[in-house]
Amino acid sequence: MSKPSHHIFVCGSFRPTGAAGVCHKKESSHLLQHLTLEVQDRGLDDVMVSSTGCMNICDSGPVMVVYPENIWYKQATIKTAEAILNSLEEKAPLPAATLFA
Repeated sequence: MSKPSHHIFVCGSFRPTGAAGVCHKKESSHLLQHLTLEVQDRGLDDVMVSSTGCMNICDSGPVMVVYPENIWYKQATIKTAEAILNSLEEKAPLPAATLFA
């Protein structure tokens, strides 16, 4: 794999104690699965999707971050994921941040 042009991180709420945080409880794993499959289906070979440990902003979960733009999204949904992927596919600006905007 070559260096990705974009990297989407989805909070997986993983903690050293093994406890699952808010993002996991709000089914961030579904977002991760959706993004991973859609990136493949759309042929977005230069986009990487990864799960993270707890980002420690649980009140805002599920949380997603897109790099290199450093755009953060709170209470992310499949709709949020689709808007991000559509923008990447169309090489258009990403949707506005909903966290740390």
